[in-house]
Amino acid sequence: MTFHSMWASLLPIGRSGASGGYRRFAWTPADGECRLWFQAQAEARGLFYEVDRNGNQWAWLGDPSRGDAVVTGSHLDSVPDGGAFDGPLGVVSAFAALDELRRREVSFARPFGIVNFGDEEGARFGLACVGSRLAAGQLSVADAHGLRDADGVSLPQAMEKAGQDPSGIGADPERLSRIGAFVELHIEQGVALGETPHAVGVASAIWPHGRWRFDFRGEANHAGTTRMEDRRDPMLTYANTVLSARKKAAQVGARATFGKVAVEPNGVNAIPSLVRGWLDSRAASDEALSALVGDIERAALERAGRDGTSVAVTRESFTPVIEFEHGLRDRLAARLGGVPLLPTGAGHDAGILAGSVPTAMLYVRNPTGVSHSPAEAASEDDCVAGVLALADVLEELACAPSPSGA
Repeated sequence: MTFHSMWASLLPIGRSGASGGYRRFAWTPADGECRLWFQAQAEARGLFYEVDRNGNQWAWLGDPSRGDAVVTGSHLDSVPDGGAFDGPLGVVSAFAALDELRRREVSFARPFGIVNFGDEEGARFGLACVGSRLAAGQLSVADAHGLRDADGVSLPQAMEKAGQDPSGIGADPERLSRIGAFVELHIEQGVALGETPHAVGVASAIWPHGRWRFDFRGEANHAGTTRMEDRRDPMLTYANTVLSARKKAAQVGARATFGKVAVEPNGVNAIPSLVRGWLDSRAASDEALSALVGDIERAALERAGRDGTSVAVTRESFTPVIEFEHGLRDRLAARLGGVPLLPTGAGHDAGILAGSVPTAMLYVRNPTGVSHSPAEAASEDDCVAGVLALADVLEELACAPSPSGA
């Protein structure tokens, strides 16, 4: 099966007719269809297929218990109304790269694996990279059991309904110890490659990033009878905080986004009693991120004092700066002929695994830089270039040199 036919077979799954984007949320029917697609691709290639205790899917060529395996892959879930490429490009390219290596008739010197990590986007339960975090011991069993979606369904309940036994979730050091290198291919979520002649780049680092919940509390009241000067309106505090976050992030070259909000009682003619907003923030260093979020919190508190409201801030997740293993990173860049080394503000499963496994990432050019949107795109030629680049680095890492030394 070619890259193009695989891509076409995956494309309709979980697509929203209204937006043209994707709603492949963890442990939903659309996610289940994607998982069946992955299993079918593995079995069509004669690979050993398995699902680990955290619901991550694996396809193996060779015996993974030998250790020192080379693994590639990404994820198949999406953000709400997300694009087609974020995650799936890496999984489809992994199978296509294996097909290319078989076409080259190379011999594998190390076990080789392809993985689909579960719930990378965190769209349903609010925490990104759940599958890889659990495996790497970066999410405790207790905290995993506490994750709930907007309908109050817990992560274990969702897994069980989807046919996955949740009783064994948790750290999986034995499995990770078998992996000698992990390479994730991903569409670039920015325009850096678009400003170069290169279709492919290599990741240098992932900025530190996190999510914070801001609870703005005031007093519910009648929108038509309460004088403006008598109001304790948390929406004002929230709105000012959104503007302040934008300004402060721009001043230091960082990122700050309030992309999700919940309002109570959520009536057109009612002043809210509670506005809950979620901040996603990213910066070039741990120190810069901490300073930025502190500045945003102080601005919120100062405004709350003027509005007669209150603010409470809860950090829901945080990932420190990730420097990809330099030896592996540089080896891949050299193999690909000196392609650009690029940092990113986006989190990935590769970043989670980097604390346990030598890890690297390849980026495929995104001409507009748009991501987490139906407008996300990559050209057909660049996708093929990504497959060939991934095959080249996997051959470098996993395959025995040819007898001629070529």
